[in-house]
Amino acid sequence: MKTLRVGIVGHGFMGKVHAHAYRSLPFYYDPAPARIELAGVATHTESSWKRAVNEWGFGFGCADFRELCARKDIDIINCCTPNASHKDVLLAALEHGKHVYMDKPLCTTLDDARIMAAAAAKHPELITQMTFQYRFVPALLRAKELIDDGRLGTIYSARVCYLHAGYVDPNRPISWRLDTAQSGLGGALFDLSSHVIDLTRHLLGDFAEVQHLSEIFIKERPTKEDPSRKARVEVDDISILTFRLASGAIGTLESSRLATGVQDEIRFEAHGSKGAIRFNLMQPNYLEFYDQTLPEGVYGGERGFKAIECVARYPKPASLPGPKNTIGWERFHVHCLYTFVNNVVNGKPSAPDILDGAKTQAVLEAALKAQKTGTWEKVPKV
Repeated sequence: MKTLRVGIVGHGFMGKVHAHAYRSLPFYYDPAPARIELAGVATHTESSWKRAVNEWGFGFGCADFRELCARKDIDIINCCTPNASHKDVLLAALEHGKHVYMDKPLCTTLDDARIMAAAAAKHPELITQMTFQYRFVPALLRAKELIDDGRLGTIYSARVCYLHAGYVDPNRPISWRLDTAQSGLGGALFDLSSHVIDLTRHLLGDFAEVQHLSEIFIKERPTKEDPSRKARVEVDDISILTFRLASGAIGTLESSRLATGVQDEIRFEAHGSKGAIRFNLMQPNYLEFYDQTLPEGVYGGERGFKAIECVARYPKPASLPGPKNTIGWERFHVHCLYTFVNNVVNGKPSAPDILDGAKTQAVLEAALKAQKTGTWEKVPKV
């Protein structure tokens, strides 16, 4: 079995999620695609990388990601840093011949996204993948099958939401996610919409044009260092897109960090000439499918939304949990990462790749422009 040595850049919440996913591969897949070694970690401070080494078993740590990228005993660079540093990490990793697994969104600007996509294209021997893990929910994998098989017919419309309530408390301290210098010009737009923009592209096709409305409702928050001092919030709390796809389908896409009453809720609905689907991340074991082709009777006949029990039905070599067990959020990350590692081992292009990340960035860029102009804006080419 091939051994792949992983270097993780950033070891906050997402860095720990990704490290856990690497460790979990032999538990969930029999056989695992590769033997994984958590070879190195780079974090902003010495105290944090030392903690990662001591508690997570990394082979070494450092405070400079360039040192990690340059090492010959690293095969994969896994980027989990704030958005503004993604470009530099990717370019350094590719320069040193590393495969790259990149957290979302790809970066902060479309110009940087184009540079990153071009750099990845120059190295076809190196596998790149974005962490758009919601493509890898069994229910949404099933949705992709139904759509690709024509079971929905011509898609007319879609309603897409990604809702959090994590910033409802006005006393939650300011963080890098609310700082345009680190996160980019969009808050909920970049952080949450990036996921469901990619999911919409994956299931229904490319975006053609968008309108955008966003708002900052909580305009200042306390600082972590001194709660008595307030800092200005620079990015949106709520973002609402109206979109038209290249296919002609239209829809809405909402993201919010102030959706009181929810936890981590993706809602995806699509309606076509032959059927419809709907999915809610809070009920991830099921995809609901309406088949318009079934006979209709006085009392409804055989029509109605059917709950398909997708649960944890990943194809082999997935082994645990079994096909009848319930699914959970971390499992989506593991299967997303499994796809990447398996493609690295077999030298096959992976998806979603850096170009997919750049195409999502193009939609974000169009949304920012539409917010300023108040008009429909075409999604630019990458």
